[in-house]
Amino acid sequence: MKSSNAKKRKHVSYTKWGYIFLIPFFLVYFIFSFIPMISTFYYSFFENYMSGLNVIGPKFVGFDNFVKLFTEADLLKYTENTLIMWVLGFVPQIAVSLLLAAWFTNTRLKLRCSGFFKTVIYMPNLIMASAFSMLFFTLFSNNGPINMLLMDAGIFKEPCHFMSITLGARSLIASMNFLMWFGNTTILLMAGMMGIDVALFEAAEVDGATSFQVFSKITMPLLKPIMAYVMITSLIGGLQMFDLPQILTNGKGGPDRTTMTLIMYLNNHLFSKNYGMAGALSVVIFIITGALSIVVFKLLTDQKEAR
Repeated sequence: MKSSNAKKRKHVSYTKWGYIFLIPFFLVYFIFSFIPMISTFYYSFFENYMSGLNVIGPKFVGFDNFVKLFTEADLLKYTENTLIMWVLGFVPQIAVSLLLAAWFTNTRLKLRCSGFFKTVIYMPNLIMASAFSMLFFTLFSNNGPINMLLMDAGIFKEPCHFMSITLGARSLIASMNFLMWFGNTTILLMAGMMGIDVALFEAAEVDGATSFQVFSKITMPLLKPIMAYVMITSLIGGLQMFDLPQILTNGKGGPDRTTMTLIMYLNNHLFSKNYGMAGALSVVIFIITGALSIVVFKLLTDQKEAR
């Protein structure tokens, strides 16, 4: 009896320390994220703006701010702009990332210097968005090197105004998003592929399956959780697109506001100190983001297989 009691006394539970170490995170989240989020919801129902040096409000107006967003503002147009530019950048991003991830994780290829190439493709993610925007603005300006090369090659007789064409401006923004994030997506997909049991690939090879059959029947179905994570995080980042189009178009969203994103429109309200409309727009963006994320998650998560 004494020996058992001694063992019980010597046993130390470390469970509480896990909760203690989580306290700083929850405190920071509660102070800097949760409280501002609740405040945004609250003030979205108030009229609160600057008129010259005078502060109007805060005055409770109910859903008037939301009604103005959908009637007076081009909210649907800005949502469409944001989603189009995200899709234009994400489709090539996921295609190239899947190809590179399958290439790097294929042990039969015995690639040399793979670590070097992984570092190189990830490096654009470390460059600031402002630097990327200024670089593309310089390259594709009317007197930039891209126009000079195209005219010297005889493709164009005069400079192409990339920034003045809707497709040109949107394609530049989508290209920058692709270059900045395909390396990060490749690393995530590689981690998912390396977590797949090698025995499955060996069994498929013994059965005579082709590389395409292995990729489509084994790799892709088992990558669904990672793909869901990649698509949802990319969608959230796409809906929050701001710095690239803001700098490239000088905050005007040209041509004809076809590159004006939701966050750029939100920034205009914050700049004009129309906090009521800014709060209402933030709530709408939150709802759009949540709804689209749920749709993507449902589409990529096969509940029947899970059962």
